[in-house]
Amino acid sequence: MRTNLQIELAEISLIGDRGENQDRVLIATGEDCALLICIDGMGGHADGAKAAEVASQTIAQAFSRVSQPLIDPQGFMHLAIGKAHNNLVALGSEQSMDSRPRATCAICLVQDGAAYWAHVGDSRLYLVRGAAVKERTRDHSHVELLLREGLIDETEIADHPMRNYVECCLGGDARLPGMTITGQKRLLPGDTLLACTDGMWSGLEDDSIAALGDAQAKLPAALRQLAEAAVRVCGPYADNTSAVALRMLNPV
Repeated sequence: MRTNLQIELAEISLIGDRGENQDRVLIATGEDCALLICIDGMGGHADGAKAAEVASQTIAQAFSRVSQPLIDPQGFMHLAIGKAHNNLVALGSEQSMDSRPRATCAICLVQDGAAYWAHVGDSRLYLVRGAAVKERTRDHSHVELLLREGLIDETEIADHPMRNYVECCLGGDARLPGMTITGQKRLLPGDTLLACTDGMWSGLEDDSIAALGDAQAKLPAALRQLAEAAVRVCGPYADNTSAVALRMLNPV
């Protein structure tokens, strides 16, 4: 679908050192808006790849059916993520609670020179401005909770035994999961938005992610370089590594 936005887009999904890629990424565009979708099927549960596929398609279909530009971006994200959750609950309704398909997600809507984003679990969104990470989401994870309570510091996260434990996700329990949805965030020319799975961010420092803000580098090449670096850093334990990115060329 064509868009009137002056933007550069990129997406990547690497299998890492896993037998199956359970991540799904999508970029949906309308005439005056774009939606980044990043879903991580949870590998510890059955049908992680199916969960990611169903969730990503549910959100993309919801976007295709709504009038654009969106009048209520936050309401749309709440309803779309809720629908994705309900579809995963239905997908696993015949299975035991422990084996039901689950996923984490991060989505970002860009329109009218601004961004709105939402996430569930430990899939993340970053806003890179210039040569620095200006903002990022805070994970719905156990280690993030410990960090906020001052029980651990940033240096302890990577090696913490519960670093992969998420506090909420899509699927499983029928109750709607906790989700974080932002207000409007004004964008500047050159701003870069990144939605990614934990396989991307877990092995990288913010300084590495900030390299996406280099306006001299083509975004697809820069994103691939970043993803390949993440796989290398994690070595033989590399997870599926996936991301979608958008760079503002001239917000309108």
